[in-house]
Amino acid sequence: MSGNGAPQLTVTDAADLRVAVVAAQWHTTVMDGLLGGALRALEELGVPEHTVVRVPGSFELPVAARALALRGYDAVAALGVVIRGGTPHFDYVCQGVTQGLTQVGVDTGVPIGFGVLTCDTEEQALDRAGLAGSSEDKGHEAVTAAVATAAVLRAVPEPRA
Repeated sequence: MSGNGAPQLTVTDAADLRVAVVAAQWHTTVMDGLLGGALRALEELGVPEHTVVRVPGSFELPVAARALALRGYDAVAALGVVIRGGTPHFDYVCQGVTQGLTQVGVDTGVPIGFGVLTCDTEEQALDRAGLAGSSEDKGHEAVTAAVATAAVLRAVPEPRA
């Protein structure tokens, strides 16, 4: 299982963070699970106000995440799913989304939680979607990672003049 060795993150004092979740719409059942996990994480972390934005597919996640980061959000979680088919399309989309979201975080300094499932089968995606019977909850993990990183960055002191 890919979740082995995951850290147990403790986040305190996150109530005043501005957090956004951007989620793709392809693969409705999987996305419902990912988004549900993300919303549970926000509640557990004590983030009462948040924004949820839906985009058509995973390829659109980076541009939406960038817009949210530039609009003052402290953390953004990007949720999507790409399932391998019979053409190289899977590879191009996965590479573009991963590089795009990485670039958004590096360029803006805003933590981007990576909740994009890149799976060979729909069964693998369902097992990671945080649904009843799933072994993992990647939507929850993506939000928790982004918020935890935002809290760490907030605590880093400014350089001395």
